[in-house]
Amino acid sequence: MIASPGDVNDGRQAALHAISSWNESNTRTRGVVVVPLRWESVVPQAGDHPQAIINAALLENADALVGIFGSRIGTATPTAISGTVEEIDHAIADGKRVHLWFSTAPHPNDVDVEQLAALRKFRDDLAQRSLYGTYANADELIAKVWAAIEGDIAALGLGTPEPVPTRSGVKLVVQSGSDNISEQDSRGRLRNRVRRFIDVRNEGDVDADELTARAGDRPANILYEGDRPRTVHAGQLQRFRYDLSFADGIPTSVEVKWAEDGELHERVFDI
Repeated sequence: MIASPGDVNDGRQAALHAISSWNESNTRTRGVVVVPLRWESVVPQAGDHPQAIINAALLENADALVGIFGSRIGTATPTAISGTVEEIDHAIADGKRVHLWFSTAPHPNDVDVEQLAALRKFRDDLAQRSLYGTYANADELIAKVWAAIEGDIAALGLGTPEPVPTRSGVKLVVQSGSDNISEQDSRGRLRNRVRRFIDVRNEGDVDADELTARAGDRPANILYEGDRPRTVHAGQLQRFRYDLSFADGIPTSVEVKWAEDGELHERVFDI
């Protein structure tokens, strides 16, 4: 179950992406499908409080819960300070696997200070009885939800992997791309902006650990957070965005470093 207040749509989409990509990489060989349960899929129904309907439709059918918070605690219910907190408390009481992450991204300018204060109090109380995590952006949350799924599958005793006689190892594919984005300036005029990125996909069957990436023909790394090591799981894609100054040209190569089963590797990819 994906539980959250309504201000973290990017986080909810990241959790969905992690589940979808995990299924694409593992369902056929491991015989397990991870089904995302969300309030958006609940059929409208009368006769009970909305939270009770959501609990019956989703929480009671969930093996694990992913909770995501931004700057709001959520709307109160008859029995809890928010629907999300009620879902979390019920899941913990039922002995379900529960994973909680709090966003460290800057809060919006119109943040509700009462909601933010309530969220911080909940987080501080939670620290006395649980271990929670944080995430800075959607890409980081995708990797963390993926890791949580792996832990849940093992803890629940689901999906024994088929014997694999040989492993292909890490197989990285590096590609460049761009998106055209329309946005308004301070005068309300539309303008187009190009958002460029480098995609690093691991098409192998072994995780690429401690992976970093940098534009190979630049003295300084122009890839956003490219120097921050991260794990690119088998079948997973990691996207590095970058901006160009007037003096820069589009990079022609990318230098990638990673660890595979504890052994360090590096390679320059032409793009």
